[in-house]
Amino acid sequence: MSVVPGSMQDVYPPTTRPHERGRGIWGMWLFIGTEAMLFALLFFAYFYLMASRTQWPLEKDPSYSYALILLAILLTSSFVASWAERGIKEHGNLGRLNVGLGLTLLLGIAFLGVQYIEYQHKLKELLPTDHAYGSVFYTITSLHLAHVIVGMLMLTFVFARGLAGHFNKERHLAVKNAVLYWHFVDVVWIFIVSIIYLSPHFYGGN
Repeated sequence: MSVVPGSMQDVYPPTTRPHERGRGIWGMWLFIGTEAMLFALLFFAYFYLMASRTQWPLEKDPSYSYALILLAILLTSSFVASWAERGIKEHGNLGRLNVGLGLTLLLGIAFLGVQYIEYQHKLKELLPTDHAYGSVFYTITSLHLAHVIVGMLMLTFVFARGLAGHFNKERHLAVKNAVLYWHFVDVVWIFIVSIIYLSPHFYGGN
């Protein structure tokens, strides 16, 4: 079948072969693995500091109301991103993909806004230079924030390609990788909430 010049088929990337899809997915998993090890090292540092003190943190227990709101936002965004990915993967539904990615990005923006508000309140009572807990708290949460921004950049790129009609049921590797990374960002936040925000209320708290 001949391709009409200037048609949408002209802007499609070449069809991804199965072995190329495998390399693409494994590449993303390896990238996520290196990032996961970084967070694991920071969590081990947190536990080491916590175990070396009889009272942790040194003052009052951390509040977690904002953290739970942020968790709800990310879990919702992860569900929506999966819904979008299944739309293109199982049904070739480009409209569902674009709607889902757009909603995921809006939820990401909401996460950034709520975390900004949390930092505004937190900095009034806790500074990175106050003590070990303050230092490790801002190190871990700000590093996660950077990963959220990276994930949003990935989703924005995929969203733009979706609007341009680049994806279909057979061609959606970029979507799969971007959503996979976004799930990783969400899972890391679950650990952060459990370890940084909630654990002091059960171990060495006031």
